[in-house]
Amino acid sequence: MEKANVSSLMGFILLGFSDHPHLEAALFVFVLFFYLLTLVGNLTIIIISYLDPLLHTPMYFFLSNLSLLDLCFTTSLAPQMLVNLRGPEKTITYGGCVVQLYISLALGSTECILLAVMALDHYVAICKPLHYVAIMNPRLCQQLASISWFSGLANSLIHATITLQLPLCGNHRLDHFICEVPALLKLACVDTTVNIGAFLVSVLFLLIPPTLILISYGFISQAVLKIKSVEARHKACRTCSSHLTVVIIFYGTIIYMYLQPRNSCTQNQGKFISHFYTMVIPTLNPIIYIRNRDVKVAVKTLLSKKLCSL
Repeated sequence: MEKANVSSLMGFILLGFSDHPHLEAALFVFVLFFYLLTLVGNLTIIIISYLDPLLHTPMYFFLSNLSLLDLCFTTSLAPQMLVNLRGPEKTITYGGCVVQLYISLALGSTECILLAVMALDHYVAICKPLHYVAIMNPRLCQQLASISWFSGLANSLIHATITLQLPLCGNHRLDHFICEVPALLKLACVDTTVNIGAFLVSVLFLLIPPTLILISYGFISQAVLKIKSVEARHKACRTCSSHLTVVIIFYGTIIYMYLQPRNSCTQNQGKFISHFYTMVIPTLNPIIYIRNRDVKVAVKTLLSKKLCSL
């Protein structure tokens, strides 16, 4: 029992890429660059969605929630990563690891649900356009956003708690650069393949939302094919293309990371995948959505107003 509690007293040594020290300087620049892009891109989406009355729609309400989520998710991880990449001591306290695990799991799980909610919004907009305003009213939008955030929190409380209860038997060398579930499971000195509770939670959040998204887009595809106007059809496709791109990148990476067999990829491969979904994906989301015509017009309008006021 004493050995099981050693890690809670000593904290963890984050090995990261310490076996490849020549990579650390490049990774520091990589993390810093994408963190700054994430801050600028997502803050831009939040600000223009708030300031431009034309973007006060359910789609941009949920997009603002997604941008806030990505902002918080990256901020919960990037500062610690930057400190460890540049500093001689690559450690994190047990308490810091616990907080990081709970926050990142909650935010990542929230994004799973929020992307499904955004698919529902697109379904109503395209399949039931005459009833869209009545169905997707502000109250329902706030309720759906709240369900997403609280579902993510609930998943984090269950999944992280189950993981943290596993005995580590004195193992405190975490072969990763952040505290996340797959890395902590590899430290456990018991068989984690029978950890049914955590597996069921993973399936719930990694398979059910994308299934609902696929069903929504199945109905959307049928509705789009029935549209006779070429312009209206292109508009519907533009509405969905940004969201579909985000969904494919996000779920493809997360499912590959969390539902693969334990020994199917090398440690370094897993770390590079983690770098991608913790640093790159939160940057891609605003870049993908800023391509939307409505967002481009809003940015140009706000910039022209700002320049005229100078």
